[in-house]
Amino acid sequence: MDYILTTNAVSKKYWKAKALDGVTMHIPRGAIYGFVGRNGAGKTTLIRLICGLQDPSEGDYTLCGINSASGDIASARRKMSAVVEKPAFYSDMTARQNLEMQYTLLGMPADDGIDELLKLVGLSDTGSKKAKNFSLGMKQRLGIAIALCGRPDFLVLDEPTNGLDPQGIIEIRELILRLNRERQMTVLISSHILDELARLATDYGFIEKGKIVQEISAQALEAKCRKYLHVKVSDIKRFTNVMEENHWDYEILTDSEANIYEKIMIRHLSDALAAADCELMSVSEHEESLENYFINLIGGTGTEGGAAK
Repeated sequence: MDYILTTNAVSKKYWKAKALDGVTMHIPRGAIYGFVGRNGAGKTTLIRLICGLQDPSEGDYTLCGINSASGDIASARRKMSAVVEKPAFYSDMTARQNLEMQYTLLGMPADDGIDELLKLVGLSDTGSKKAKNFSLGMKQRLGIAIALCGRPDFLVLDEPTNGLDPQGIIEIRELILRLNRERQMTVLISSHILDELARLATDYGFIEKGKIVQEISAQALEAKCRKYLHVKVSDIKRFTNVMEENHWDYEILTDSEANIYEKIMIRHLSDALAAADCELMSVSEHEESLENYFINLIGGTGTEGGAAK
């Protein structure tokens, strides 16, 4: 597997408190990596470390093939860009002027791709409107456009949809998907809006109390969160025979309960079991959301406002 970022037992201490505690994570090149955790779990601290804004207390990381202890790590960081916490821009400048300023700071020709960038982020028609008069969604897209000026391979976004209305969230989502699909850009998204992440991420990393508790692909997570029928039957052995004969995906839980991971009409299921002299005593349909999966994973009791923080 080709990883654009790996961290090796990275820790960060502030006095006696550990914001990060032996974090080891792997972000595949070309992925949209959903970085999930509650407020204070360590998401922003890790992002600040890989951006070079802080140094780890222990451990190291490899970015774009270069180790953080190497003197060449600065060259690796030129291949990444980030929007951390809030997008940074000059509020009294237009979108174009902001991009021209960023190009100047990077030592790039001001006419090299600005029109393309403005179109990409949906700000082509803003004209002389100053950034301070933009909507929250427009400001977020401008911040991303500024981050894209250096043509990075790796884009890091810290809570990119925080505070946005539904339309703004959709616009940011579509932009991220375009960057990933059309430019093959790897994207790390730190977010607590789990339902939105589920529409984007190809891979996930779950962090709690400064530790990575699980990394999982979207495909594997979908299998764990899919709909299923929870059944109670009179004879688990005969139930198993029926499942095997019909090639239905199932999981035995106890000597009388099981989950069935198939789209089956309940009447059809009941008839098939009855034919095998097995009574269907109860059945209920379930679907585990990403939010519930996260809460069960970290052993929490719930979330605020319907999302993990």
